[in-house]
Amino acid sequence: MISEHIFDNTEIAFSLKSDSELERAYFLFKMISIEPLVKIGTAATNFAIKAHLPIEGLIRSTVFDHFCGGVNEVDCLPVIDKMFDKGVSSVLDYSVEGKENDKEFDAAMTTTLKIMDFAKEKESMPIAVFKPTGFGRLKLFEKIGNGDVLTDKEQEEWQKVVNRFDAICKRGKEHDIEVLIDAEESWMQDASDALVRDMMQKYNTEKPIVFNTLQMYRTDRLGFLKTEHQLAKEKGYYMGFKLVRGAYLEKENERAIDKGYPTPMCKSKLETDTNFNNAVSYILENLSEISLFIGSHNEESSYAAMNLMAQMGLKNNDERVWFGQLYGMSDHISFNLASKGYNVAKYIPFGPVKDVMPYLIRRAEENTSVAGQTGRELALLTKEKQRRKLL
Repeated sequence: MISEHIFDNTEIAFSLKSDSELERAYFLFKMISIEPLVKIGTAATNFAIKAHLPIEGLIRSTVFDHFCGGVNEVDCLPVIDKMFDKGVSSVLDYSVEGKENDKEFDAAMTTTLKIMDFAKEKESMPIAVFKPTGFGRLKLFEKIGNGDVLTDKEQEEWQKVVNRFDAICKRGKEHDIEVLIDAEESWMQDASDALVRDMMQKYNTEKPIVFNTLQMYRTDRLGFLKTEHQLAKEKGYYMGFKLVRGAYLEKENERAIDKGYPTPMCKSKLETDTNFNNAVSYILENLSEISLFIGSHNEESSYAAMNLMAQMGLKNNDERVWFGQLYGMSDHISFNLASKGYNVAKYIPFGPVKDVMPYLIRRAEENTSVAGQTGRELALLTKEKQRRKLL
């Protein structure tokens, strides 16, 4: 059993932060902890961007630099190198959301391919990621998932989406870089799942290259995982899954009420936590066929996974198991895990400041809605500030 509370070590957690960066982090999480302030700030920021007010410098020096690596991949290099010195790898995430046309989708694909070519020579970047709706319209995914008949134009549009997925997964296989494909809203997920399944069958022939993402706040995902596993065994390919709790809870529940169907969400946080931990257990028990990326900011789930690995006699650095957190959050988990030899990767969002704002706003709102998350960050930052004062 892992008895030592490794996540309480703030010296390791914040070893890369200067005193001023520590103060900035404290200030940001203090602001995020005040829900009305987040709502006002979100509205004001959206207005300022749409009105082309000169606020990019302010955003860049505060929230952007805390949660993002830079405006392009080269801009992110100092962050990537510093973290890798501490044993933490990087997943560059082109976090531009809400695009709607082929030109922008092709640009997102080209950027992702460029990142993968950039990562090929860097041991610090073994994983790539993309968001399905970065490569195609959400409404199109939804229509396909519903089984609706597509027009000729839509069929042509969908083929372009398939080609974009394929180009990234092919490059992953060529460069031996794992490709994590994000999960999104439940009403677009069926079409994405089917496409990711095709990519797994095509490219996961020798080992997992393509990973799907399961949002475990959905009641059906554990069953889905087991069904997909059986199918992969029958067809003879490997699987990779990133497990997360989920990022669209309020949106999912509101839509279910609005459209009059039962919500696909778990009824409580406890149910979600149980679901998540059961999925971790299932994959660890089938590690010869499924690789695992544990995308979690939850300490209890991280300890549970560590304990299971120890009980099963798995090495901390078993290449089939990764832990991941978002840049700017949960450093106490990331850097303390890395210090014990576990495989850890930070998702590093990047992109033009204006284009990344929807992502940053979602992060702020998510932190506000997750009970205890922001409070824990503030407590750890306070502890580290006090420790440094005594030096």
